[in-house]
Amino acid sequence: MRITVDIKKAYRGAARDFHLHSTFSTTDNRVVLFGPSGSGKTLTLRAIAGLMRPDAGSITLDGRTLCDSAQNVFVPPRDRRIGYLFQDYALFPHLTVAQNVAFGLTPLCGRLSAANRDRVHSIMELFGIAGLAGSRPARISGGQRQRVALARALVNDPSALLLDEPFSALDIPLRQRVRVELAGILNRLDIPLVMVTHDPADVAFFGGDVVSYGDGKVLEVQPAEVMRRTMVRVA
Repeated sequence: MRITVDIKKAYRGAARDFHLHSTFSTTDNRVVLFGPSGSGKTLTLRAIAGLMRPDAGSITLDGRTLCDSAQNVFVPPRDRRIGYLFQDYALFPHLTVAQNVAFGLTPLCGRLSAANRDRVHSIMELFGIAGLAGSRPARISGGQRQRVALARALVNDPSALLLDEPFSALDIPLRQRVRVELAGILNRLDIPLVMVTHDPADVAFFGGDVVSYGDGKVLEVQPAEVMRRTMVRVA
């Protein structure tokens, strides 16, 4: 994956203003946006997904321009072919597991095609949630809800997967197990990953390039292995 981000966004707040200036470039298939809460990581992720329009700047992914303020280019989220996992999973409580997974494939009027029904079944089998197809989100565990949200994000065969603090809602023993499951699935599907986290354990596990944030700015970009060695020395 080749991704280049150079964007600016200003927010006016009651307590203080916030200015995002996110700029980095990487060719790694695993990119971790790392730093404390409120440093601009999630805003950057939302800009990549098209859920936030920058005031200025550009984003390109694998040679495709997703936005460019100078050229007045802004590709809508639905046309970016990017999967997005929200921090709270954002599942529809009134839909079943199968309906949640199929949501992005379902026409506004009509039923799923046979091919798309097969696709939904296959992705649920891959995530081990086929047995939950008729259940509602409120009736399944936190780990299962995350699998449903991931299946929904991947069912459209996206060109990249964006994860916003994907393990923060899970207890510590479950986090490690889900990390292993997710890494195995991403390797099988060969899908690039951009992850937001403030947990050094995510950096250590997923590797790739680490983009460190502070106060709305990118502080540095370094390989995860270099960052791991730094953490060990500090510890």
